[in-house]
Amino acid sequence: MSVSATAPRLRQARQSSRIKSAGWTLAGILITGFMLFPLYWIVNLSFMRQTDLLQNPPPFIPSNPSLDAYQAAISTAGGYIQSSFIYAIGTVFVTMIVATPAAYALATIRARIGSLLLFALVLAQMAPGFVVANSLYSAFNTLGLLNSYQAVILADSTIAVPFAIIIMRAFMLGIPHELGEAARVDGAGQLRIFWSVYLPLSRTALITAALFSFLFGWGDFLFALILNSNPDHTPITVGIYRFIGAYSVEWPSVMATAVIAIIPATILLALAQRYIAAGITAGAVKE
Repeated sequence: MSVSATAPRLRQARQSSRIKSAGWTLAGILITGFMLFPLYWIVNLSFMRQTDLLQNPPPFIPSNPSLDAYQAAISTAGGYIQSSFIYAIGTVFVTMIVATPAAYALATIRARIGSLLLFALVLAQMAPGFVVANSLYSAFNTLGLLNSYQAVILADSTIAVPFAIIIMRAFMLGIPHELGEAARVDGAGQLRIFWSVYLPLSRTALITAALFSFLFGWGDFLFALILNSNPDHTPITVGIYRFIGAYSVEWPSVMATAVIAIIPATILLALAQRYIAAGITAGAVKE
């Protein structure tokens, strides 16, 4: 086949490839825009006044943006934000204390029981939150922990701990076993190997697990609603729910409170993005 006959086919193939690539890009933009539209609408309503909502439909872009809703949200949600931080930080502390040595143990156990324990963790992740919350309500009522920070932190940890163990174990499986053997030859025990070898090398997985534990505690609604009726311990998620029930017409203030609730999680995800990607993809390691 001559060069003159091949060139038009190559140009046609390149043009078809560019059209297909542009089509996929456009489809991706449309899907992303569709998924992000609720977030945009929350932010949009938060800058409106209550009178702007009387228009039908409300303006797509506020004609006269106002910070009145944020002032009302900050004055109302200050205690809610404090409680959410307590729940989130407490969940991180409990989760990392329990999950880190457990992940190391499961990563170094070569017996069949290790796989069975991992399967049990996966099953624990599949339990419906409502069922877990009702079971914990009965247990915490017996222990006298209801309506306390400890009850919600422990409940959030029941979700965060299995997830953290799975993430960190997958990462630790990728650490060369020879490093632990070399440390053992030098006289190091299991605790020393765990502390001096595996923990420093697992920093990425530790950050990922801690971040998701924070998000579990920060964004919890079900456990905080069922296990806590103390208004002084109300997190911002439940605060928004109760705010809607009590002041259903103050939508700008509700949306401003929601935006404030999103900010800490957004900042953490932006700062730890590369650690999250590395920590999650570590789960692809072959055993």
